[in-house]
Amino acid sequence: MKYEILAPAGSMESLIAGVRSGANAVYLGGKMFNARRNAGNFDDEELKNAVEYCHKRGVKVYLTLNILVSDNEMKSAYDTVRYALGVGVDAFIIQDIGTAKMIKEHFPQAKLHGSTQMSIMTPAGARYAKSLGFSRIVLPREMSLDEIKEIRKSTDLELEIFIHGALCMSVSGQCYLSSMLGSRSGNRGLCAQPCRLPFTAKGDKSECALSLKDLSLIEHLEELDGITSLKIEGRMKRPEYVSASVTAVKKANDGTYTSSDSFNLRSVFSRSGFTDGYLTAARGKTMFGTRQKEDVISANNVLKAISHNYDNENPLLPIDMHFICKKDSPCTLSAAALGKTVTVTGDIPEAAINKPMTAEGLKQRLSKLGGTQFFANDISIELDDGLIIPVSKINELRRKAVELIEVLPEITVESKPFEQKNFEQKNRVPYLTASFRNAEQIPDKHPFKHVFIPLDSSLEDFVDNRAGVVLPRGLFGIENDIKARLEKLKKAGVAKALCGNIGSYQLAKEMGFEVFGDFGLNIYNSESAQQISNPILSFELTMEQANKINAENTGVIVYGHVPLMLTRNCPIKSSIGCYECNMQGRLTDRKGYEFPIICSDYPCVELLNPIPIYMSDRINEIKTDFAHFYFSTETLEEVEKIIEMHDKGVKPDFKYTRGLYQRGTL
Repeated sequence: MKYEILAPAGSMESLIAGVRSGANAVYLGGKMFNARRNAGNFDDEELKNAVEYCHKRGVKVYLTLNILVSDNEMKSAYDTVRYALGVGVDAFIIQDIGTAKMIKEHFPQAKLHGSTQMSIMTPAGARYAKSLGFSRIVLPREMSLDEIKEIRKSTDLELEIFIHGALCMSVSGQCYLSSMLGSRSGNRGLCAQPCRLPFTAKGDKSECALSLKDLSLIEHLEELDGITSLKIEGRMKRPEYVSASVTAVKKANDGTYTSSDSFNLRSVFSRSGFTDGYLTAARGKTMFGTRQKEDVISANNVLKAISHNYDNENPLLPIDMHFICKKDSPCTLSAAALGKTVTVTGDIPEAAINKPMTAEGLKQRLSKLGGTQFFANDISIELDDGLIIPVSKINELRRKAVELIEVLPEITVESKPFEQKNFEQKNRVPYLTASFRNAEQIPDKHPFKHVFIPLDSSLEDFVDNRAGVVLPRGLFGIENDIKARLEKLKKAGVAKALCGNIGSYQLAKEMGFEVFGDFGLNIYNSESAQQISNPILSFELTMEQANKINAENTGVIVYGHVPLMLTRNCPIKSSIGCYECNMQGRLTDRKGYEFPIICSDYPCVELLNPIPIYMSDRINEIKTDFAHFYFSTETLEEVEKIIEMHDKGVKPDFKYTRGLYQRGTL
């Protein structure tokens, strides 16, 4: 099985290292709108040069636009896409569904790849992505082989997976730790990686309970049938890392991977080794690791040697040539590579006085492609006897043919003009909604127009509370189970579903539920909000931005210990075990804050903010259609107290935060 090898390029040096080492495609970011804004990245001229360099070598270029885009930034995103298409970018990696909508409406020729930040982990999620015009989706790193196969069987979309590189503790697109702790949002490309800092479940201040080893699935290639692209993480890493990882994947793809390649790969960068725990469904303690002194020393020993792998152009592309030399006619050389054929014409050959040309000699001369990206593949010769052409003229023909092969075609961009929209603040008094972790938290009397409880609540609880259902954000391998449960709930009269994943949103919509979009959909702009029914907007927006979202029936979270991570590898279980936790797990950071861990019957656990968002004393500043309360660890008495404080519009007598509604993200 042959795969596309997709290399990271945080700089031109890394791009060259990846291409010369054998990558079939690279992904890179511009100066804006990408999830690695701290990488070197590429300005307009550098992007043009990068695409030209790659396309001359048969390598595709994918531009990352994989962050959430605000209303005020949409015109700049439009300009970025128009320029990128004009210089030949092959596809765009997108997180934000509003950005995807804008691109498909204005640039019908643009190809869209769904970023792993979209959290597409089910067949229904793949259907939703296809309906938006995506041709490829990047699957979450947390998926097992069986779960990948389930999606492969369900869709004709291209599938891309991460084959090597860093693992986030959180499911991509579902981490708010960096933004809530320091206003540096991973969904906006500036994650500060606080998860690599000490967090402990057992009191050991040196424990890094949220730090995973790097992923490496290179030795599993034979099992990944149906995957289109193997993606290497690492746009923040140095060129030697890119070269070593591309080389390793290429050799595995060719069946020539050895222990020496494995040694280089681990030496150039690792966190106490690698893990394949998600793919093999062997999650647990062995997946955790940190960067150690020994890892750094190991890297120093191999970096210089690896750097020589891409010192010079490597002949990675085949070129076919056909040379015709007939008496009394100008000789011609046709060359075919990069999907096109060119022909150049030379001089009329002369009669040889001593030693005439031979077909074998011409093949040797035409094969001298040193210093180029080409190697001679099939060379055919038509030659009359007794003729001669100067060697310099043959060399000139070969050089001209290569130069013509490298000429890139003119690009025509089909586009519709962008119309800037005005976003005016709404002026509404919001009604109230709430979600609860369990039905016991719901007071007999409450002010909520809609209440939602978890999927595994009893039918009696749904009926007694006239409740809608909260669907889990972590859907790995459980779509059929969820569908079966929803069918029972629907028969019992449950009509509403609160969905924080596009897969559950698609499934509930297909089944006839009135769907509400939860915060996990990361609705950050009006284009996104217009595609989702009753959306709870991203709590990474400022309140001013949220109030100006132009869509029907939008809401914001005004109270709650909001989830900061959705993770498939429970840090409490891996540290002290489930028995010691007793479903009361907490992680303590280096400052002494305790972060509750919420577990469930479903494949993921959630890390909650220790300090709740509270906006009830400033409810007059909220102009969205509804205000949502997110109840998690509270007792019934605490819920009643919070409702009472909201009714009175007073500040609470406990520690609280305004979240990002005032300070926003960088």
